[in-house]
Amino acid sequence: MTADRITLAGARLVLPCGVVEGGRLTVEGTAIAGLGGEPEPGDLDLTGHTLVPGFVDLHVHGGGGASYASGIAEEALHAARTHLAHGTTTTVASTVTGEIDEVARQAAVLSELVEDGVLAGIHFEGPFISHNRCGAHRPDLLRDPDPALVRKLVDAARGHAAMVTLAPELPGGLDSVRMLADLGVIAAVGHTDSDYATTLRAVDAGATVATHLFNAMPGIAHRAPGPIVALLEDDRVTVELINDGVHLHPSVLDLAYRTAGASRVALITDAMGAAGMGDGLYPLGPLQVRVQDGVARLVEGGAIAGSTLTLDVAFKRSVTVNGLSLGQTVESLSTTPARLLGLAGTTGSLETGKLADLVALDSETYDLVAVMRRGHWVLGAERFDVVKPA
Repeated sequence: MTADRITLAGARLVLPCGVVEGGRLTVEGTAIAGLGGEPEPGDLDLTGHTLVPGFVDLHVHGGGGASYASGIAEEALHAARTHLAHGTTTTVASTVTGEIDEVARQAAVLSELVEDGVLAGIHFEGPFISHNRCGAHRPDLLRDPDPALVRKLVDAARGHAAMVTLAPELPGGLDSVRMLADLGVIAAVGHTDSDYATTLRAVDAGATVATHLFNAMPGIAHRAPGPIVALLEDDRVTVELINDGVHLHPSVLDLAYRTAGASRVALITDAMGAAGMGDGLYPLGPLQVRVQDGVARLVEGGAIAGSTLTLDVAFKRSVTVNGLSLGQTVESLSTTPARLLGLAGTTGSLETGKLADLVALDSETYDLVAVMRRGHWVLGAERFDVVKPA
């Protein structure tokens, strides 16, 4: 084994073709160089561990006490590193509703981190959302999704806008969806009061994501199915789910999986700055959030304000609480969101030639043990012994 070549042996590997016990994976430089073979002296021994691809988070506002909406590069970097230490090797940074010019300034700062390889893109959540479903967004700063305003934010991202969440029922909503689709930016339906028919029109116009399905939208009624049914039933739509035990009852998450399947589910955190931290007061854009017992709520009004979730916890809950298979969980935490972002050729699964973005978990508890990003250990390498000669 050389400094730029590492072989991990003895782990359970969750591969696209299935689960392999006692597998062997070789990393060379920044990429996976090979899979298979018998353990050899000098390999790192990962017996008792499960190796999965690094997690891909489409929707996260911050962590470690830092926020992507701060407009401060050092804060954004700290937030990304916090989630990286919990297995998220690919991050799309989410903003929150603010004045258009301020959100554009934040996008310019975040774009630099995309260009540096820290972030994979920018997600604009707000201000183009419904007053009736605004959640933890300041109502007085909301705007109709006029295509010119939407384009202003996209342009501020300098080609790094990955996704825009909007309410398609608002004036300009469907036109903005069409424009985003033409620009190659994901149009996401969320924080919406849309009905079933309007939601379907948005999908026909090019919307391909449901922002945290079930949350911040009308529920299902037997004569008014609303956006949830429209988004769940359409194969063109990937649905975001927050599996933190707060945003969704486990049976609701199970329902989404039975309807859409793992290939159409992207598990996200929607985490704000308190992720990886303790209870206390935290900013979320221009609003104040109180975290108590790990649950984030607005100081004024008490609405749920994002989460304190990290994706390693979402992985563990998915397997141990929801009973999802390892393959389903990996698909929703890595493969599906990577494909949605156009990154399926480089990350999202354990395959030769892809980036060495890896997470090692304890095979019994599914607790996170180690993280590798692009061939470099982020944490946990010291926990593994070296295979000795026979």
